Amino acid sequence: MSDPLGSLSRTHTCGALRLSDVGSHVVLLGWIHRVRDLGGLLFLDVRDRHGLTQVMVPNDSPLMAEAKKLRSEYVVAVLGPVRRRDVDTVNAKLDTGEVEVVAQEIRLLNEAKTPAFSITDDSPVSEDVRLRYRYLDLRRPRLQNNLGLRHRVTMAIRKYFDANGFWEIETPILGKSTPEGARDYLVPSRVHPGQFFALPQSPQLFKQILMIAGTDRYFQIVKCFRDEDLRADRQPEFTQVDVEISFAHVDLVFGLIEPLIVEVFKEIGVHVPTPFRRMPYGEAIAKYGSDKPDLRVALEIADVSLVWTDAAFNAFRTIVADGGVVRALVIPGAARYSRSELDALVDQAKQLGAVGIMWARKVDGAINTNVKAAGEGTLLASMAAAGCGDQDLILLAGGKADDASRLLGAFRLSLAKKENLIPADRFEFAWIVDFPMFDWDAQDKRWVAMHHPFTAPLDEDRAMLDGDPSKARAKAYDLVLNGSEIGGGSIRIHDSAMQSRIFQLLNISDEDARLRFGFFVDALQYGTPPHGGIALGLDRMVAILAGENSIREVIAFPKTAAAVDLMTGAPSPVDQKQLDELKLRLAAPKPPQ
Repeated sequence: MSDPLGSLSRTHTCGALRLSDVGSHVVLLGWIHRVRDLGGLLFLDVRDRHGLTQVMVPNDSPLMAEAKKLRSEYVVAVLGPVRRRDVDTVNAKLDTGEVEVVAQEIRLLNEAKTPAFSITDDSPVSEDVRLRYRYLDLRRPRLQNNLGLRHRVTMAIRKYFDANGFWEIETPILGKSTPEGARDYLVPSRVHPGQFFALPQSPQLFKQILMIAGTDRYFQIVKCFRDEDLRADRQPEFTQVDVEISFAHVDLVFGLIEPLIVEVFKEIGVHVPTPFRRMPYGEAIAKYGSDKPDLRVALEIADVSLVWTDAAFNAFRTIVADGGVVRALVIPGAARYSRSELDALVDQAKQLGAVGIMWARKVDGAINTNVKAAGEGTLLASMAAAGCGDQDLILLAGGKADDASRLLGAFRLSLAKKENLIPADRFEFAWIVDFPMFDWDAQDKRWVAMHHPFTAPLDEDRAMLDGDPSKARAKAYDLVLNGSEIGGGSIRIHDSAMQSRIFQLLNISDEDARLRFGFFVDALQYGTPPHGGIALGLDRMVAILAGENSIREVIAFPKTAAAVDLMTGAPSPVDQKQLDELKLRLAAPKPPQ
């Protein structure tokens, strides 16, 4: 039978006591972290989210018999005076390590079953077990620290935007399905049978309408939802810092977001220099094989096409003659790789969808390669053009420009990790700009928006919309940090005629545009100011700040990679009565093929 808390209130948290509190009578409320029975003395470490305090129960204390029944994770109240620890028992690892509380009263507020894993340390536990017992996992120091960091970051964001004239405005969670991109989560309407709300993938249209409404500067820390395949930096529900600004241009947006990032990184004691580097999309793909390059890695992809223009090696010569490229990546010091390691690189290229990859190095002054037909002279010239030394390894890929660079970009990252070329304590930011407006969808044989259909084209590229849309660039930008996209945005279309033109290019008929976006198209005709904004991924940003590889480590209650909540058992079946109220009938599952 547990003792009642009654009207008892704590005087200090378990991380607050210092030498200045010696002699004070205190009340601590928390969990038993560890019990240490030294025969003549019993020590209890009492924990809450703020820290840990040592509690001492003397051997002659009337509390001893009951205190010895306490176990880890029991919830207790401890009352007693604070005293200085003996010099030889001071724990320098604890903020409270110079003092302890002598227990005069211990109230057992609740017992606990033996936890499924240790709370006292961060020893490895399978993720499924951690997520099944998330309430226990969240007691561990690692996640407590991560959630505390997330709180401080969101507070810093709110303070920054308030100081810069932004209003935080909530937009609807139940909205209209406007399928274009990821799949929507749909919510059936009971009041309107056969009709559905959609959970927002983004507040995009609402924040643009807020600019039409004259709110001038908006932000929101908002939940968004996408029914898509998951990975380490994706969840079906995620949080973004959503921003929109009237009368905006690219420099204005960057000038507001960069100081925000500076404020956020102060929370981990890191100074972020500004302005951030700006890199055109084409340069990012060509040099790094990615539109979110990890600039901590010094390796760059080189174009060595000229070397192969008149080469005897037919495969690369033909590629260049047909408008393709030959590109190279140099891995410093990798000439030492064994033949099995080199064969593994060729296999990796095939797994990435390439026919293969050519490698070359110098061994005892002679060229060693997996494609002898390439010719020693041409390989030497390629090595010279790419800056490959005698101790280095060169990788060569031929084909379409983007394909060759993306293949080498994958090797750039994997081999940089293998060679320990990625400094963990560096933060390299860049704005990726001048994205193409459109991608060609070969399956549907139509243009699709690279970002979204509300992104404005560069002023100088407007004429290309009526000529060659593939060459039109967008007023879009992504904020990249250490190989992760932590934000993306654009200057928006504010002219209804231009918006209609973009819909036409995307093969969205007038009827379809009216059905999906009619309310927005109408709003554009009522005096829309030029505007733009960005959405920053809060989960991704906090994960990087915390040094975590997965955003699940900075979300209190994440889903698994299969989009399941193991703790609550969601998603789950519902009662037939609920389905009947919604006028829904479940289709019979398809039999296995």
